[in-house]
Amino acid sequence: MTADKAAPASGSILVVGGGISGLTTAIEAAEVGYEVFLVEKNPYLGGRVAQLNQYFPKLCPPSCGLEINFRRIKDNPKIKVLTLAEVEKISGTPGNYDADIRISPRYVNENCTCCGECAAACQAEVSSDFNFGMNKIKGAYLPNDLSLPARFVLSPQIIGTEDAKRCKEACKYDAVDLDMAAKTISLKVGAVVWATGWTPYDAGKIDNLGFGRYPNIITNMMLERLASTNGPTSGKITRPSDQKAPESIAFVQCAGSRDENHLPYCSYICCMASLKHATYIREQYPDAKIFIFYIDLRTPGYRYEKFYENIKADKNVFFIKGKVAEVSEDPSSRNVTVVAENAVTGEKIRQTVDLVVLATGMQPTTALAKHPADLTYNEDGFIVNDFVKGGMFAAGCANKPADVVSSNQNATGMALKAIQTLVRR
Repeated sequence: MTADKAAPASGSILVVGGGISGLTTAIEAAEVGYEVFLVEKNPYLGGRVAQLNQYFPKLCPPSCGLEINFRRIKDNPKIKVLTLAEVEKISGTPGNYDADIRISPRYVNENCTCCGECAAACQAEVSSDFNFGMNKIKGAYLPNDLSLPARFVLSPQIIGTEDAKRCKEACKYDAVDLDMAAKTISLKVGAVVWATGWTPYDAGKIDNLGFGRYPNIITNMMLERLASTNGPTSGKITRPSDQKAPESIAFVQCAGSRDENHLPYCSYICCMASLKHATYIREQYPDAKIFIFYIDLRTPGYRYEKFYENIKADKNVFFIKGKVAEVSEDPSSRNVTVVAENAVTGEKIRQTVDLVVLATGMQPTTALAKHPADLTYNEDGFIVNDFVKGGMFAAGCANKPADVVSSNQNATGMALKAIQTLVRR
């Protein structure tokens, strides 16, 4: 194929998922001239990265990576963003796909100025999914500080109630539209990139680790939200039962990962996430004791290995090679005791701490619900890329467990693969 013979088969690319992989794919494709439809099921872009306090390799806040990408999206007319949107059906062949997209109502239109009067008028509260249910928010809310679109949302739970009427009456800009309804639109695209990301493995399924039974056992992503200034405790890490500052914390690695009863694979990020969390704890509590129970510590690459060496030098961080077998709670103090066998010495260890953090694994969203398209999955639910067939590709954690940097790199490659599909041979 020569450059003078290349011609676009269809100039549009559908990117499904507005997390860091989807953003990267959309921007890379649009900035070389292709029309991109970016579809996200949440009312905001940013995905899991938006929920983090900091991310590797530089321990940046989410704004570090998201703000510049949001600016590039807003400045590029080639990118059409559809939030609260999900793919209902995709049919066709590479270069010629028909996609049906269902868009759920936001109940707030483009007139919104984010003044917050609707939230002030709303009396009802709903559980915060963004904070993993650790607090409640108003039924009219701005999803997060970085929200794109920068527009409030009305929870479906208040539609049809007096609260919804209060929100509409409080809005000076006629932005609250209670008559909004779900709709389905059809798109013609030449290629599809699935960047549907991951979800934390359900820790409640791991019977021996006590999540859901004991309040002072939380997950690694819950700790991210506790450490975030826009989280449920405004960035103060406290234990849920009594908001006490924890003096001792146990991290339980491979909570559901590398386990034939749960996720048989290594989730790649969990070890580094717990080492990062140790820095969160240390910053707020200089004298806290930190116990990390692990099977193997995986710190891929020179930079991550150096990070591990720095944490290991902390005299109040203790690494115990041993899988936690059980946990129990003292009902009076609500402290938790973890029990493990030291794989090096054979000694049975019982360690009582104020707070336990489960390093739950990374599960692709496709393990829970398959996409309505002709895709191939492996036994763990990750999408397998068929580069021979082409047309549809998986980027980032839809394809395999990965950190932010690796997801970005992979997404750039998938943008190129999508573009190649649009060029007739």
